[in-house]
Amino acid sequence: MPRATRYPVPATQNRVEDRIHNSRFIATLAPAASADAARALVDAVRAEFPDATHHCFAFVAGPPGSSSDIGSGDDGEPGGTAGRPMLNVLLNSGVGDVAVVVTRYFGGVKLGKGGLVRAYSGAVQHALREAATVMRVERIAVRVRFAYPHTDSVRRALAREDAAITGERFGDEVELDVQLPEDRLDAIRQLLLDLTAGGARLERAQ
Repeated sequence: MPRATRYPVPATQNRVEDRIHNSRFIATLAPAASADAARALVDAVRAEFPDATHHCFAFVAGPPGSSSDIGSGDDGEPGGTAGRPMLNVLLNSGVGDVAVVVTRYFGGVKLGKGGLVRAYSGAVQHALREAATVMRVERIAVRVRFAYPHTDSVRRALAREDAAITGERFGDEVELDVQLPEDRLDAIRQLLLDLTAGGARLERAQ
C-alpha cells in the first residue's frame, strides 16, 4: 500500500466532556506528529488536572490508519478498557498525526468493562466530531531550470499547483528552488515540460 502523502490532521487542540453515571470523561484531542508530541500532551493534561482519577491516552503519529508509530495506555483502568479502544477509534477515524487524552473523574458508580470501553471510545468519537482538521501535504524539494522567456508562465503554474519558490538564481537560464506537493511531482514535471516545449528540467534537490 503506497504511503499517504496528503491527509487530514487536527487543526488545533480541542476538548469535550461527557458525563456517565456521575463520572466525568474529559477528552483532549490535539495534533501529534510524533510519540514525543503525544507524550507532551499527556504530561500537559496531567498537570492541568492533577486530581483526576485516570488519564488514559492513545495516539497515531503518521497517516490515518498507520500502525508504525502508535501507542496507548490505560493509566490504572482495567486492561484493555480504555487505551486500546481509544486507539482503535483513532485508527479508524481517517485522521492522522493525532493524540487524545481522556481524563476521568470517578463518580462513585462502577461502569464495568463494557461500560468503560463504551465511555472511553465514545469520548474520543465525540472529540473527533468536534475537531477541525486541516490537510497535511508531504512536500519535497526540487530544482527547476528553464529558459528566461518562460519565467512568468512557470511561476504562475507553480503557484496554481501549491508549490512554493524558496530560492532563485539567474545565469545562462533561470534556476528555481521549489517545495512542491510530493504526490504532484510527476504531474508538475509534465506541466512544466508542456509550458517550455520540453526545455524545463526538474530534479530533486540534494
